[in-house]
Amino acid sequence: MSRSTERKKSWWEKCCPCCASNRGEDTEDYVSSTGGGFIDRPGRPTDRPRDPDGSGRGTGSETGTDTVTDTVTGPRTGEGRDRSDRNTDINLDDLPSGEISRTALQIQSVDLLKSRNGENRQSHHTDQYEYEDLIVRRGKPFKISITFKRSFNIKSDQIAVILQMANGQPITLPLIKEFDEGGWGCQVSDVSGQKVMLWVNTSAQAPVGKYQLSVRTQCPGGSYAHPTDSSLKVYLLFNPWCRMDAVFMDNEAWLQEYVLNENGRIYYGTEYQIGERSWSYGQFDKGVLDAVMYILDRGGLSPTSRGDPISVTRVISAMVNSMDDNGVIAGSWADDYPDGVNPVAWVGSVDILLRFHQTGSSVKYGQCWVFAGVTTTVLRCLGIPGRTITNFASAHDTDGNLTFDVYFDENMKPLEDKNSDSVWNYHCWNDCWMTRPDLPPGYSGWQAIDATPQETSSGTYCCGPCPLLAIKNGLVNIKYDTPFLFSEVNSDKVFYQRMANGQFKKVHVEERAVGHCISTKAVGSYAREDITYLYKYPEGSAEERNSVRTAAQYGNKPMAVAEPLQTEDIVMTVESQDGVLTGSDINVRVLLNNRSSSRRSLSLTMSVAVMYYNGVCKESFKNDTRNVSINPGETKSVGMLVSYNEYRTHLLDQAAMMLTVSGIVQETGQKLAKQHTFRIRTPDLDIKVNSHCVL
Repeated sequence: MSRSTERKKSWWEKCCPCCASNRGEDTEDYVSSTGGGFIDRPGRPTDRPRDPDGSGRGTGSETGTDTVTDTVTGPRTGEGRDRSDRNTDINLDDLPSGEISRTALQIQSVDLLKSRNGENRQSHHTDQYEYEDLIVRRGKPFKISITFKRSFNIKSDQIAVILQMANGQPITLPLIKEFDEGGWGCQVSDVSGQKVMLWVNTSAQAPVGKYQLSVRTQCPGGSYAHPTDSSLKVYLLFNPWCRMDAVFMDNEAWLQEYVLNENGRIYYGTEYQIGERSWSYGQFDKGVLDAVMYILDRGGLSPTSRGDPISVTRVISAMVNSMDDNGVIAGSWADDYPDGVNPVAWVGSVDILLRFHQTGSSVKYGQCWVFAGVTTTVLRCLGIPGRTITNFASAHDTDGNLTFDVYFDENMKPLEDKNSDSVWNYHCWNDCWMTRPDLPPGYSGWQAIDATPQETSSGTYCCGPCPLLAIKNGLVNIKYDTPFLFSEVNSDKVFYQRMANGQFKKVHVEERAVGHCISTKAVGSYAREDITYLYKYPEGSAEERNSVRTAAQYGNKPMAVAEPLQTEDIVMTVESQDGVLTGSDINVRVLLNNRSSSRRSLSLTMSVAVMYYNGVCKESFKNDTRNVSINPGETKSVGMLVSYNEYRTHLLDQAAMMLTVSGIVQETGQKLAKQHTFRIRTPDLDIKVNSHCVL
């Protein structure tokens, strides 16, 4: 094995053990103990650039600015200066600008080795980005090549790499012997005359963003600051392949899906008829990475906060919508969109992100699946594992009481002006993967965030990140926004009747009304994966009921229980037949089962209204009242026909309708209430190829 190969093996082991397969030998000491240097380790000499004014900038030429002169500085030679002066350690920032030493280590060129087919980008899983710049992931070393104007002296010459983000302080990476795991630093890999190959490593907690790279040298004869070159820019991303990164994911199949896959499926419809739409995430497309960096800039994230995925994802959930901060997408749930794009027309994220970056204005328009699709793109582009989630029968709790409330008048007819809570046919949000050091142990892993602007969080329209485990167990005291997310998937539906004195009383509690068929695209295929079990325990189980009680306890609200009645022996269920958008009529029926030993009579009210997919209904267009008598033990069916001519002029996007059924049993006073959604689906499309494929 060659000497250079031994050095590389040792470097990989010491700098990035999560990427090494075998332990190497101790790294040879490339740093001279007598020469000036940037070493900053316990028990070793320290000679970092000083910061006399506390500004984070030295007294010499700085990197990260638009221009800087090609400057070599060093001690003067000649009369009046003895030999010991010439061998004194030199600090870069203490040297006068413009002084040139013949023996200083001047740089001829710096090569970032940024080819998409090269080792750097392939080993960092960034070769798919349609950029010709260096894109790397934090906590993992990369190589650069430096050519000097004289031969490099491994015993006395020193090199420092400087990385600086816009508006951030410069970070100096000195040439050092040993590396802290996941820390900053650089090390010589190979020397060939004037050419040096250098390993550069960034901290696994480094802020993500775009950096300007520059190089300085120092030797007994002087120091040199290479002029700023705009082509020497480095994009630094989160690294889910690095064990020391907060977004580390120890499953290669998951990484391929949740970070590298550009194509997805987003689910919609109802739990009884689940549809899917293809979505192009396009996180590697040209311009998308710059658009994502622009989002972080617009979100006001400081350079230091960009290293924390908790802060980053919270800002993403705020910036993808246009509320508060004129973010990426303006939402609209109107009937038409004359000044923008109908949300159903979008098929991917790229056009939206590029438009936002080019114009600086919110793109019109989006709804929940558009917000979620764009959020997935932003997450994956930054290196945070992410996926799009659809929750069917998703509650929107507007008053924060952890229940979905429905109000009726004295005759059990809906009070539309008071019914502000809603159940969306479906709602889309995102899961993202990270550790949660800000919470007690056990809450790392999948976290929910929601970019659709529904309710504010600390005064801003954002939501999450929230651990799925906290949602599942009803621990609404765990941050962030757990009460709202818990209500979406596991709130009880509570029906109230107005009494003669104007007060309302609970007459019915439906425990299985929301949070069904929670779905995402399966890993490695286009199948739908049901992940309801991650968000809630099985409906009606002791664990699920305990989660509801726990949420009520932390929310300082007692668990919803209907006021007991002497007799409750009529059981009501609703069935419907989905129509097809070809002019078909729809049959709905209410099944009433009398479990008593006596005859029962009741008055039943049924109304049908067209519904937006977010659960908001227009005024009902068909109403019917029936008087029904049911013999002991009998099950009676009460049907309603909704004709095409009745509903065709009322249909909205996605063609959903809601049937509300309510009634009162005359003999016992039992109150009946049920809401049932159904939709008109598009016809099935079969494509058949009549001939064989010709290549």
